[in-house]
Amino acid sequence: MSKNKNEEKKEAVENTEEVIQEEEVVEVDERDALIESLQNEVLKLKNDYARAYADTENLKKRLTKEADTAKKYRFKDSALELLPIVDNMAMALKVQTEDEALLNYVKGFEMIYNQFIGVLEKEGVKEIDAEGKPFDHNTMQALMQEQQEGVESGMVLEVLQKGYMLKDRILRPALVKVSE
Repeated sequence: MSKNKNEEKKEAVENTEEVIQEEEVVEVDERDALIESLQNEVLKLKNDYARAYADTENLKKRLTKEADTAKKYRFKDSALELLPIVDNMAMALKVQTEDEALLNYVKGFEMIYNQFIGVLEKEGVKEIDAEGKPFDHNTMQALMQEQQEGVESGMVLEVLQKGYMLKDRILRPALVKVSE
């Protein structure tokens, strides 16, 4: 009986060791699965972080570019409102007179006109030089065509309304008469 009890104890110990080993194998498998799962999650989070960082950098660049553009062309609306005044002053200055009193007014208007032009130029507004030049559909708008001898086709004969550029953009195209 004592052998049986010893054998039973020995078998019980062996069975217990087998169960412990099986549990350790199960725990190791679960631990490896958990480690792999966490590593995959870390990779996903790193990827998400890299994308978010890239998106933030792209947004920063886009906003900087938009701010620079807005700053560069901030004068556009004001210039568009001032151009008709400049046009009217230019027409008024074309009037010829012999009256001495009116000549003094004309000189005053010339000074104001030149000051207006100076302010516009300071802000980057330039007149489009069109008269006698080949027609350029990017900066000019043809309102009429006229046949004229001695002038090749596609040349600007007359500027009907001056055009202006703001830095490198068209503010207002020149309205012109073009030769046929």
